[in-house]
Amino acid sequence: MRIALGIQYDGTAFCGWQSQPHGKTVQDALERALADFACKPLPTVVAGRTDTGVHGLGQVVHFDTDLDREDFSWVRGTNAFLPPTVAVLWAKRMPDAFHARFSAFERTYYYMLYVNAVRSPMLTGRAGWIHTPLDLDAMRVAARCLLGEHDFSAFRSSECQAKTPVKHLYEIDIRQAGDIIHFRFRANAFLHHMVRNLMGSLVAVGRGRYPVPWLADVLASRDRNRAAPTFMPEGLYLAHVGYPEDFAVPPAHLGSVPWSGIWSESSHV
Repeated sequence: MRIALGIQYDGTAFCGWQSQPHGKTVQDALERALADFACKPLPTVVAGRTDTGVHGLGQVVHFDTDLDREDFSWVRGTNAFLPPTVAVLWAKRMPDAFHARFSAFERTYYYMLYVNAVRSPMLTGRAGWIHTPLDLDAMRVAARCLLGEHDFSAFRSSECQAKTPVKHLYEIDIRQAGDIIHFRFRANAFLHHMVRNLMGSLVAVGRGRYPVPWLADVLASRDRNRAAPTFMPEGLYLAHVGYPEDFAVPPAHLGSVPWSGIWSESSHV
């Protein structure tokens, strides 16, 4: 049978999602816990691999097993063996047609950016930081050119293994609450480092280093060297993975973060 799990984790101390020989990844921690609970290895397939320092609010995985256990048992049993920085939020038996990665039709990432002359130790690892003010209006206008289906090669890591750089970016939402600027990116899929590279270029526009039309020129160039450097990972969160309604995948548990209310109302750039 196929079991899907909803996972939440603080990525600060992990070397990303994907399993590594040193064992210091989120996948390694999850699979060790599953093996301890099930008394046998249970390899997992993930919706989207996250980088070092990136967090997961609504990550989804699946695995196949012949063990017949109640959904709540998978949650409680696995959590008993996980570190405090990782938790299984839900478990659900799925049809064989479900695939954590290939069944997903969209992903949503959040980025939380602290803007203040002095860094905050309370936000270390949880938010990006910049010490100079940003022009949000310029960033919002510049972001409009990114919406739709485009070749995002200019914002693609050299290590990206995606078959195509063409992705459909549905939404970029930028909101401010005090010293925090919240970004929401929603697309059918993302390239490796795509959100962080977009963040770097949007912040460059916000700081006045480039005019608003520059971002459209970068996009059209398809040249990674034309874009700004990759932004820091600390404020990036995989917030939601969208699946067809037939699978009835539980929604991401966003109420566990204090700033989740910022997205209580839908808004578009």
